[in-house]
Amino acid sequence: MFEQLMKDNSVNDDAKIELALNLYFPKQYIINTVDAVNKIIWFYSGGKEIKDSGGKTSNSGKNVNIYDFEQDADYIYAAFMEQYKIDLADIDYLHWWKFKSLFYGLNKDIQLSKIMFYRSVELTDDMTKNERKFYRDMKRLYALEDMRSEEEKEQDFNDCLAGMF
Repeated sequence: MFEQLMKDNSVNDDAKIELALNLYFPKQYIINTVDAVNKIIWFYSGGKEIKDSGGKTSNSGKNVNIYDFEQDADYIYAAFMEQYKIDLADIDYLHWWKFKSLFYGLNKDIQLSKIMFYRSVELTDDMTKNERKFYRDMKRLYALEDMRSEEEKEQDFNDCLAGMF
């Protein structure tokens, strides 16, 4: 829920902080907001400094969303059943850090791993025409919903145009 909240561009930053605090510290009075937010980030990152990309990666180093817990829920469920024999619908408790380790450890033959690869693969000139077409089709087929606001889409488009000239 925290990751989905952070990706939600319809929620402003102040509201995100308030909602995150309520998510992690329900019914508690927060004395030091900065300390509480740092604890949330520490927990989310697995007790480490944030080094992962939060589901964003690509061969070129560009930030590309390759998974979404909500949109990929069925694939995630199937992946955990197939590889680990864990039924996420019936399990009473699975610590976030353990879930995250298992999620990142999914083998490449699992459908979700293939989908994340398709989303991240960069189309290059050294690929054959058929390879580029295949990966382009897979990117379209498994594309995540674009969560950017209209302003962000317009800004990205303008940045793209500026980079061309």
